[in-house]
Amino acid sequence: MSGPPAGLLVVDKPAGWTSHDVVGRVRRLAGTRKVGHAGTLDPMATGVLVLGLGPGTRLLTYLVGCDKSYAATIRLGQSTVTDDAEGDVLERVGARSLDPDALAAAIAALTGAVSQVPSAVSAIKVDGQRAYARVRAGEDVELRAREVVVHRFDVCGPLRPIEAEDGTAVVDLDVEVDVSSGTYVRALARDLGRRLGTGGHLVALRRTRVGAFGLDVAHALADADGAPLDVPSALIPLAAAARAHFPAYDVDDEGVSALRHGRTVAVPGEDPAGPAAAFAPDGSFVAVIEVMGGRARPTVVVPDVP
Repeated sequence: MSGPPAGLLVVDKPAGWTSHDVVGRVRRLAGTRKVGHAGTLDPMATGVLVLGLGPGTRLLTYLVGCDKSYAATIRLGQSTVTDDAEGDVLERVGARSLDPDALAAAIAALTGAVSQVPSAVSAIKVDGQRAYARVRAGEDVELRAREVVVHRFDVCGPLRPIEAEDGTAVVDLDVEVDVSSGTYVRALARDLGRRLGTGGHLVALRRTRVGAFGLDVAHALADADGAPLDVPSALIPLAAAARAHFPAYDVDDEGVSALRHGRTVAVPGEDPAGPAAAFAPDGSFVAVIEVMGGRARPTVVVPDVP
């Protein structure tokens, strides 16, 4: 690969790393400072973290708001300060047995359009300061509810009654969820426990998809022998990334010139519901476009790269 790296890189984030840690490692591996990510993962979480390199960073704005999928393990019987296993236990109600009908009803109530109060230990800013910083400073933080959509909330496999380290009888259940951007899976675990009267928190989280990009295209930062990731060979080129994410419109050379100079062009077909992508006759990615009334207006023009 010649020239500065350009495209998207999907990383399978390891546990214990912050998203910023991953960005820092990829910057060193790729030899460029121009690296960003499309939505953080907590240090305890693993899985899909989408990074943009070079001009690829211009696509990240459109990926942040994508639907996401997760595989998680929820523990019922205890609640914690952080709504996950990283925080101190607040309550030890226990959950020796669960009524399957009550569990199904609680999950159904948390599926679809729901009003969710984010976890207090989150990156949301309160009066200019991150909520988690205020909590760690000893403040009581109450965040406003927000509307989110839980498209799917499925229990996978049998419930697992176990004894927690402190002797509390708890039940672990594995779930898979598809959610809108801004949904906190930790808050789903908390709210499920509240509805069942047992308390609940998250003990494991793995993000399996961000928009069109799943674990099937994710790369570890090092192989089994410890060799570092070869970033250039792992990059998804800009054109391929754009075709995977946006509705695609092919334009002729005259249209390419018009878009690169900020002018609108006529495009066929129905207007898409959101942003789209325009491609040159040679298949290269030209611009993110907004289509209204059969005319495309460029919103982000990308350099002339594959």
